[in-house]
Amino acid sequence: MIPRYTREEMSRIWEDENRFNKWLKVEVLVCEALAELGEVPPTAIKNIREKAAFDIKRIEEIESVTKHDVIAFLTSVAENVGEDSRYIHLGLTSSDILDTSLAIMLREAADIIISDLEGLLSSLEKKAYQYKDTVMVGRTHGIHAEPITFGMKMAIWYDETTRNLNRMRKAKDSISYGKISGAVGTFSFIPPFVEEYVCQRCDLRPAPVSSQIIQRDRHAEYLTTLAIIASSIDKFATEIRHLQRTEVFEAEEFFSGGQKGSSAMPHKRNPVLSENLSGLARVVRGNSLAALENMPLWHERDISHSSGERIILPDSTIIVDFMLNRFTGIMDGLQVYPENMLKNLDRMNGLTFSQGLLLALARKGVSREDAYQIVQRNAMRVWEEGVDFLGLVLQDKAIMKILTQDEVEECFDLNRYLIHIDEIFERVFG
Repeated sequence: MIPRYTREEMSRIWEDENRFNKWLKVEVLVCEALAELGEVPPTAIKNIREKAAFDIKRIEEIESVTKHDVIAFLTSVAENVGEDSRYIHLGLTSSDILDTSLAIMLREAADIIISDLEGLLSSLEKKAYQYKDTVMVGRTHGIHAEPITFGMKMAIWYDETTRNLNRMRKAKDSISYGKISGAVGTFSFIPPFVEEYVCQRCDLRPAPVSSQIIQRDRHAEYLTTLAIIASSIDKFATEIRHLQRTEVFEAEEFFSGGQKGSSAMPHKRNPVLSENLSGLARVVRGNSLAALENMPLWHERDISHSSGERIILPDSTIIVDFMLNRFTGIMDGLQVYPENMLKNLDRMNGLTFSQGLLLALARKGVSREDAYQIVQRNAMRVWEEGVDFLGLVLQDKAIMKILTQDEVEECFDLNRYLIHIDEIFERVFG
């Protein structure tokens, strides 16, 4: 059973309440680890567990003076804990708390996106099997190529989404590292045991080595993974936009009762949902570039990465969550028109079968160059005169001296293009 999340659950991850709760969790765990080492008295750790709390408005008041969010947070906590607050944040630097809690939040966001991807995979698999044998023309450069099936197109999307799911799981793994190693990562005033204790209880692993921060290649991998996912959705949405064009009209987004397509033209049914997704993908790709720019920092740390991350991490995870849910909805309601697919397949008067004729001539001993010239000569007449390709071929003496009528007509058999569809599906879906 795939767990389902609401859009609000992703947003809640990035709200102040959750962020400060994560900070508090890490701070208290550090105190617990120090208590295990005998550096915090049992009475103090009991008091800290019971009284450690914060007030968001109070934090904002303090930060307006201190201009430092972690100090403002610690002051608010101290006001609740009292004298034993002297044991909180012992030997730590702000990034110990910030980066470790950020890893927890990014894991939570990854779980939602993983669930979204699993939901999309389910929708794509249904569509793939529903239209496995629904024939349409394949297009290269936007021009008719050879027949495929709409289900095969969906299988390609399914396979790509599976890779995205694997990428997201890997990105979740790569981001799942914490650090409690002090100002420049040397454990000068906090022993490695504390880091191990905290990370184990936060479902993280200790960073093997860190400076003042977790190294930002981990975050860049996470953001570029989101950018790849967004770009896949953009790719799929762009295909739907093309298929919905009036001249094609092989598929379209569901158009609900009462929906309006244009303020000026009442007849319009536009692929607005897919267009929205293409626009949002550009934002996520741009954010991934900022994450890559965050990797080179001065020496053991500067804070040039921090301001950008406050935007790109919440925005990218929220946007990708939205995109995946929206696109799954598009797929669930997608209107597919097989009769238009067949009509478009016939628009080129049989030219889509040209390769079969080329190969038939080559198998009879005609050089590839000569066979190509013979077939293309007839094909160009179809382009220019709009005549039937098969009819021209059957009248071409050069071809008919080499092939029989049955052999020519076999080249125009649609079924020969579909004989391996089941095998393809077996590869993709098992």
